[in-house]
Amino acid sequence: MIKLLRKPANNETTPGVTIIHDVTEQNSPLEYVGFKVIELVPDAKYSEQLGNKECCIVALTGKISVAEGDLIFENLGTRESVFEKKPTDSVYVSNHRHFEVKAVTEARVVLCYSPSEQQLPTKHIKASNNRIEQRGKFSNQRLVHNILPDSDPSANSLLVVEVYTEAGNWSSYPPHKHDQDNLPEESFLEETYYHEMNPQQGFVFQRVYTDDRSLDETMTVEHGDVVLVPAGYHPVGVPDGYTSYYLNVMAGPKRIWKFYNDPDHEWILNR
Repeated sequence: MIKLLRKPANNETTPGVTIIHDVTEQNSPLEYVGFKVIELVPDAKYSEQLGNKECCIVALTGKISVAEGDLIFENLGTRESVFEKKPTDSVYVSNHRHFEVKAVTEARVVLCYSPSEQQLPTKHIKASNNRIEQRGKFSNQRLVHNILPDSDPSANSLLVVEVYTEAGNWSSYPPHKHDQDNLPEESFLEETYYHEMNPQQGFVFQRVYTDDRSLDETMTVEHGDVVLVPAGYHPVGVPDGYTSYYLNVMAGPKRIWKFYNDPDHEWILNR
């Protein structure tokens, strides 16, 4: 069985820099999505030379500065907790470039990767430019911050979005998938979910399953966990008393988000 649930680690690679998650094509079933969560103490630095991958640097919490070549973006970040429900700043860096992240305050940073060959300009994705949406109705409501949607041509492969789901609601629901390169009906996109809970002792349930059930895994997901979605439907259920946050990274051969609903459950959209 593929293990889709990843628990946080605490690997201090250099003084003041701790790797919480590091999902790569070498240690996961994913070929198009890479994902890293790092924590930095004030003044700590993390740097990386990108190969044939692009990267979206998300200032999840705290304040950071990001440098790429002659470009320096200072004091990025808007919140101490994701549950302030404010959009945050991000920086897109293209393939074969070097970047450095420096913590201004204690900070948690997400690095989102996908394959890329065509260089694009480095870009500060301002919090104020995040498109905010309210999706769903009844017990299927969520708040969405679009950091790097497919309507934004700033990236070659990456799609990045934040989602908040309130207590008693479902998200990524009705169950949908995007694991077939069958446009215009469906696109092939792998995905990761980085989860946080409020209060932190909470949990959500996430199921990942395919039509033939060759992949069918239901997980109890806790604060700080990552769920891998190489294929299949992937709904999330939030228990009473807790608010769910997750950050999605998607990538595939074509940068188009076109999903297909599970026919058994699509009927709920017509209520």
